Amino acid sequence: MKKNTKVFYISEEDREASIVEAARILKEGGTVAFPTETVYGLGADALNEKAVLQIFEAKGRPADNPLIVHVDSKESCLKLVRSIPDKASLLMDKFWPGPLTLIMERKPIVPDVTTGGLDTVAVRMPENLIALELIKRSGIPIAAPSANLSGKPSPTTAEHVLCDLSGRIDALIDGGEVSIGLESTVVDMTSEIPAILRPGKISKEELEECIGEVKVAYDDKVHPESETVRSPGMKYTHYSPESSVILVEGEHEHVVSRIKELIVDLSLRNAKIGLLLTEESHNNFSEYLSYSMGKKDKPEQAAKNLFFGLRYLDERNIDIIIVDGSFRPDGIGMAVFNRIRKAADMIIKV
Repeated sequence: MKKNTKVFYISEEDREASIVEAARILKEGGTVAFPTETVYGLGADALNEKAVLQIFEAKGRPADNPLIVHVDSKESCLKLVRSIPDKASLLMDKFWPGPLTLIMERKPIVPDVTTGGLDTVAVRMPENLIALELIKRSGIPIAAPSANLSGKPSPTTAEHVLCDLSGRIDALIDGGEVSIGLESTVVDMTSEIPAILRPGKISKEELEECIGEVKVAYDDKVHPESETVRSPGMKYTHYSPESSVILVEGEHEHVVSRIKELIVDLSLRNAKIGLLLTEESHNNFSEYLSYSMGKKDKPEQAAKNLFFGLRYLDERNIDIIIVDGSFRPDGIGMAVFNRIRKAADMIIKV
């Protein structure tokens, strides 16, 4: 049955009333999309099985893909997890609130639907003030994957959410554009050496400065459907627009040269082409439909603009998006490459 999606526009006058009403919808078992600092999330009561099932239905999300549970304090985790490991406690003190998700052993109170049937639960405390206030007002932990149709680019504006989920969810809080643009770093804290399962803004180096050795346990591939995974973003196709995506990785001059060759080849086949470029590449392709991700030595700009750019180009009914992969891969740049590689139908290294 199609829902009448209510949109709450946050302003000084109605901020409190809007968040109170959205919190009521969540407490009564409904679904509410809301902004975080990473991307927009689609929330429901994490401890209410029927409510959480609505997330999967709205997104078309596979049921074995675990959700992240959002809380408003370190202490509130104790309702969800058997214990907080010492290293997890240190990371919470350092990076919460913020774009860091920690996986710990769950208590039975957390339903299987929330964890994808795993014996663990993924938890984070968002930094966005609207998200934090919504959690506090609702008085419940909120399960919230990205607020998009499953497999599509994650939403960084309220308009993106409505494009995918209008009529599928109960409400949306429009909090403007998000500040980071990529999903959180996910770290598994259940083994002696913590493991990064999904890269994000908080890097391996930053984690190791806090707790010592951390291993990398992710790759940039989509895993087989038969495989069990412990984190969102590992198993199924993610971040993909309707258009085909070609990623060209390498030094800037080589990438520009290869993109020019691709344009010639694809144009001969009458393909409609869009370009997702670094700022430095833009002057080379001024006559083509394009979107700038930002400067190649500022990967945080690419992070903020990646999903927006993919959606911008996809909305223009093109056949192929060519992505300029000449930006720096360090820090959050590693996470940007992770997302593009998962979205890409073809990767060319030059």
